[in-house]
Amino acid sequence: MTQVIVHAGYHKTGTTSLQDFLFTNRRLLDSYLQYYGKSAFQNAGAMARVYAQRPFPWQLGKFRKTFRNFLQSVPEGGTIFLSRETFSGGMPGHRRIGGALMTSYFRPALKLAQVIIAELRRRFGKNVGITFFYTTRERESWIRSVHGHLLRSIRMTDDFDMFRARFPALASPVEEARKMRVALAPIPVITAALEDYANHREGPAAAVLDLLDIDEDIRDRFAPATRENTGQENGLRAEFLLLNRQGLSRKNAKLAKADLILKDQNNA
Repeated sequence: MTQVIVHAGYHKTGTTSLQDFLFTNRRLLDSYLQYYGKSAFQNAGAMARVYAQRPFPWQLGKFRKTFRNFLQSVPEGGTIFLSRETFSGGMPGHRRIGGALMTSYFRPALKLAQVIIAELRRRFGKNVGITFFYTTRERESWIRSVHGHLLRSIRMTDDFDMFRARFPALASPVEEARKMRVALAPIPVITAALEDYANHREGPAAAVLDLLDIDEDIRDRFAPATRENTGQENGLRAEFLLLNRQGLSRKNAKLAKADLILKDQNNA
């Protein structure tokens, strides 16, 4: 019987480290799972993010279509691991159509999960085993990381205190996953906290290897995890903030930030 593990988020919880580990070690993992990461989903990941920003039924339909098309290329049998943080929608701090601030994953994440479940059953049969897996992170550390990401990726003009004040009741990834566990029951939902794997040789991917019950002698052969997207030092964040407040065009702001990042790397 086919088993599918859906790693559906969340942003800034070690997802890139986990994905890079599984990709780098994919040949050693071949006998344990079929791994599909960010670039594998034929635009389904982008459609999921668009749905979170424009939560209309036809946008959800576009996601369904692209995800269904992707699944046609996935062979049956064994364990399939799908990893894409946008399967929970968009990162809080972005805006929906009309300008409303995105403050929660839950509503779009649940709709997307329901489509994923339906399409997995359509492709692999009603008895397919499905598990949802979420990486999580302590609330304040996560919010600070989200803020740093948005300073770099969009023209955000809030400093951290201003940004944090916009989310007085923001649910942490742990709380978001807890709500998904209740909503998706009886489908299993498991979690792994980033802080529990901060110093682990395999990083957050260790939770996946534990789930697959891979022996230690095999795991010793894996290339170690790398830390990715770890955020910027406060000085670089401050420079991003100044750039964002200058009113530059999107193109010019992107070029200026890329130059700052390159200089920071060269000085490291």
